[in-house]
Amino acid sequence: MAKNIISKGGCSDPLPPNLGGSSGLAKRIIPCLDVKDGETVKGTNFVNLRSAGDPVELGKAYSEQGADELCFLDITASFEGRKTFTEMVTRVAKEINIPFTVGGGINELADVERLLYAGADKVSVNSAAIRRPELINEITTRFGSQVCVCAIDARLDEDGWHCYLKGGRERTERGLFEWAREAQDRGAGEILFTSMNHDGVKEGYANEALRELADTLSIPIIASGGAGCKEHFRDTFVEGHSDAALAASVFHFGAIPIPELKQYLRGEGINVRI
Repeated sequence: MAKNIISKGGCSDPLPPNLGGSSGLAKRIIPCLDVKDGETVKGTNFVNLRSAGDPVELGKAYSEQGADELCFLDITASFEGRKTFTEMVTRVAKEINIPFTVGGGINELADVERLLYAGADKVSVNSAAIRRPELINEITTRFGSQVCVCAIDARLDEDGWHCYLKGGRERTERGLFEWAREAQDRGAGEILFTSMNHDGVKEGYANEALRELADTLSIPIIASGGAGCKEHFRDTFVEGHSDAALAASVFHFGAIPIPELKQYLRGEGINVRI
């Protein structure tokens, strides 16, 4: 049987101060906006989507509140959806002054060029990179490692962590850790790891797996899936050794204001930009 996958850390469990470290690179807070047909949506365990508002307005608000970066994911697969998403990227670039990553439906260099030309700072590749790993080499050779984020959707199954495709609908035989290592070796600048077990559940990030990634790879690791309270962000930086924490619904629906979160983390001895 699979081991317990949900963090037992609660939203009021104390940790000794300063375990997050106040030196080194600042930890990043990254709101994520899943975009479908021009609207921001959010679900639980990758299903049951509901609208969360206009992505451009949300992105602008997060930028003004002190988010370090933004991530926009196009979850509409159709050509018309891509056109709508590209137009949105152009609008976002005009409204915000922090770096933002875009992903979804990126299968070739032409897709990367289209989104970077529209104003994105980075692109996130997921399913297409697993199907054809050379895509990572092509992107980083052409545009540099800093442009390429390798997003990995993985689930802890009976036989360990496995990568999934098509928004979590199709299991592969690629293991989380060996694929993350290969992505790094091919030039990816960051790993964005989403635990499907934790996504939308709000019981904490997959810190054990995150720590293994962070301690064995040399590129930054972005935690995704599971944030429900301020303590969960602290825990992923302290226990998961994550370089950045990405979240969606706790920001979209106002549960955790970003300025309040950063003040809390600073008080816990974690280096964040305020």
